[in-house]
Amino acid sequence: MDWQAYLTIAVIVSIAVALVRDLARPDLIFLAALGLLLVAGVITPSEAFAGFSNGAVIALGSLFVVAAGIEKSGLLRRFERQLLRRVSNLSKALFRLMIPTALVSAFMNNTPVVAIWTQPVQRWAYRSRLSPSKLLIPLSYAAIAGGMITLIGSSTNVVVSGLAQDAGHTLALFDFTMIGLPAAVIVLIFMAFFGVRLLPDRASEPPFTRSRLEKCLFEVRVTRRSPLIGQTLKQAGLDVGDESAVIVQIRRDKHVMAFDPQIILDQDDVLCFSGSLSVLEDLLNRPGFGPGRAISEQRLGNLLPMYEAVISETSYLIGKSLAEVDFLAKYGAVVLAVQHKSGVLEGAGMRDTTLKAGDLLLVGAVAGFEERWHASHLEFFYVVPRGVSRRKFSTARMVTSVSILAAMVLAISTGRVPLPTAAFTAALAMVVTRCITVATARNALDLQVLLLIASALGLGVAVGKTGVAENLAQVLTEIGGINPILALIVLYACTNVLTELIANKAAAVLMLPVALSMASTFDAEPKAFILTVAVAAAASFMTPVGYQTNLMVMAAGNYRVRDYLRVGLPVSLLVMLVSTTIISLRWL
Repeated sequence: MDWQAYLTIAVIVSIAVALVRDLARPDLIFLAALGLLLVAGVITPSEAFAGFSNGAVIALGSLFVVAAGIEKSGLLRRFERQLLRRVSNLSKALFRLMIPTALVSAFMNNTPVVAIWTQPVQRWAYRSRLSPSKLLIPLSYAAIAGGMITLIGSSTNVVVSGLAQDAGHTLALFDFTMIGLPAAVIVLIFMAFFGVRLLPDRASEPPFTRSRLEKCLFEVRVTRRSPLIGQTLKQAGLDVGDESAVIVQIRRDKHVMAFDPQIILDQDDVLCFSGSLSVLEDLLNRPGFGPGRAISEQRLGNLLPMYEAVISETSYLIGKSLAEVDFLAKYGAVVLAVQHKSGVLEGAGMRDTTLKAGDLLLVGAVAGFEERWHASHLEFFYVVPRGVSRRKFSTARMVTSVSILAAMVLAISTGRVPLPTAAFTAALAMVVTRCITVATARNALDLQVLLLIASALGLGVAVGKTGVAENLAQVLTEIGGINPILALIVLYACTNVLTELIANKAAAVLMLPVALSMASTFDAEPKAFILTVAVAAAASFMTPVGYQTNLMVMAAGNYRVRDYLRVGLPVSLLVMLVSTTIISLRWL
């Protein structure tokens, strides 16, 4: 290998280190890596930027819009009551939850599926006297497994399909079904009877059935006309901490004071609590208290309803405290409470707490907050109204959006209409028929994911051009010996480990040239190695950061990282065993 190959390897290793250490947003890391290889002359400008016009990127962006149309139609919410009936048997509950989740995820982006179902599943758990922690990881796993069933079920599948098409290999809509459907069935059966025993039993108290925010940090401000001004905390009845909530600190202007029952309350004093969200509701209903952020009474009148928002991996908020961010100006909302994904926060006021991906925020929002931020995953994984949604959905719009999705699936299944063409047409139809607005369609485009994929495609060119793919394929082939089935297993394992370290779509892009080189070495059917990479990159079960749906349910289920590893490792091994066996029997 020459210096260009070694530079490419060094860049890929640097990407992995930067992502693991969370040094910057994933899309920025990949863009910087692409720029370095371009400046060094490893790839040409046309090779570097070819990914931005790649059919896979166009198709994926279009599918984001189609999924937003289905989500806005209210189809999934319509069947909530029928599907989530009260049950007492945990295995039966898991089947009732996971089967429809997997089926829906086979044809639309699984992120909104999990976002829509998380809160109803919690309410269902409380009604059925079950622990939400026994249901939410299975919800995420069912969505991931369902996404492996069809070409459009997973964005990873779409990316791999686009790259395979560029290499002269066409993947049909249901090429994945032969592998993904048995794998999904195995995942569902394992989770219902065995995996559920590996999950923690962390019950939440009934008072919090309306919200995922259980124990959290929140702040209230003494308003200008408060009758409590001049009273001590003791006189105001705020001196005694109990199991519901305790005052962590009192902030007056720029001064922070430790709790003291003899502190005299003054206008604009901010009381920082740690505890139950129900206490926040009680305080805001009392005269003299308002949200922690000082705003006018007229503006306060527009702060209903309240929303729950989970910070995404690419959010501007990561690494910052609320004191550093003008949340009202940037997002059109006031943060009322914060729950860290790892549990209760102690020893710091809400505004001083460093925010991380997966943290759950309760916000009071001005008009348009949900419309602006729910479809886009740039800042928040999802935004949902707190409590049961009372929104009425149009039956006509529901029928129209489902018909558009069905027409797209039918067109792709014929093999005569390319995926990018069918997806783009369906996205356009969603807007033209007013299933979604132009603004919602624009927000549905996850630009950071699209930038990451486009950049990774350029890196994939470098991996193939410099001979890195060929040399890595030779190493993996030697590990597997002369048996292509063993080589297939080694390829799967390497891709699966890589997808847990970096973005799964990027792992697929980087490993596909290696897969094609291995297929050439064995003179085997390329589709076998292509599908292996696709399944291995999508099957991310072992870490909360490997797949965004895993991170989305982390705070809601009060999970720890070890919970994912404990149950995800056997699931990953089962999927590897099933998928490599089927691929070997069918194509090798």
